[in-house]
Amino acid sequence: MLYQWFQNITFHNPEALSLLFLIPIIAIWYYSNNKKRQGSMLVTTTHFLSDIRSSKTWFQNLPFVLRCIALVCLIVALARPQHKFSEQQTQGEGIDIVLCFDISGSMTEKDFTPNRLEAAKEVAQAFVNERTGDRIGVVIFSRQSFTLCPITTDKTTILSQIANIRSGYLEEEGTSIGSGLATSVDRLKNQKTKSRIIILLTDGVDFGGMIPPDIAKEMAKLYGIKVYTIGVGSEKEVDEQVQTPYGKVTSRKKLEFNEGLLKDIAAETGGKYFHAVDQDALKNVYASINKLEKSKVEVTSYDRFTEEFLPWLIAAFALLIFEVVLRYTVFKKFP
Repeated sequence: MLYQWFQNITFHNPEALSLLFLIPIIAIWYYSNNKKRQGSMLVTTTHFLSDIRSSKTWFQNLPFVLRCIALVCLIVALARPQHKFSEQQTQGEGIDIVLCFDISGSMTEKDFTPNRLEAAKEVAQAFVNERTGDRIGVVIFSRQSFTLCPITTDKTTILSQIANIRSGYLEEEGTSIGSGLATSVDRLKNQKTKSRIIILLTDGVDFGGMIPPDIAKEMAKLYGIKVYTIGVGSEKEVDEQVQTPYGKVTSRKKLEFNEGLLKDIAAETGGKYFHAVDQDALKNVYASINKLEKSKVEVTSYDRFTEEFLPWLIAAFALLIFEVVLRYTVFKKFP
């Protein structure tokens, strides 16, 4: 909390802080002068004096230290620290977006780093950060579908929910693209914004579900919702570790991929189909969607400042008063 507070502190007269370099110079001058002022006498032995140091002797430099701290506080006050508050005013209309993630077992294939799903999450989070003024929701699906995050402008919540996505979050395994798409349409159908889009990310292998993909596609068309589909992965063979009674065995496995379904959904709803074979390609896909779907939003930033020099000024005067009291009471010198 204290770190965040200091992060928002600025100085109206930062050049005044250069005076802080005087403090070590004053300290060196004081120390050298103090050595010269100390009286001394020659004795044959001083061992009997080792135990007669009083607390007053130990703290004899305390008034000077207090004066230095007071000087630091005065210099900081002179620099006029200010607490900065940034405010944003948004004008115009954004886009309502649902990010629809396939979290089935096939999304854990490692043709991406570290796997398809983790790579998709990372790129989706970068996409969310770039969408200013838009409302975004998150839907996940395997054989079932679930709204992980309702439509909101709260980026912190959206990013947190995306980060929490895990394969197996929904107990039933399998892939029902129709269910995921239908749930996404349901989240958007009653929204009043002119532009509503779904970004459906999957490996494209549909094993059926409660709602067929064709029905979900017709629902999107009925409500005027565009669907951008992203096919993740490729039809190629990869090495897979298989546990057998004789230990782990490496076998070759062909990754399935069905572009036809995703192309059809995108074309019929006015969206566009993209194919991402690696993480860089996936980043380019989201960048392309970012350019295609522009928000008509103007964001005006305002900076508001509150003065914070008064506590430093009060501390400086309090330390100076304390230093004077000590100097003329506890540490008073008699001629």
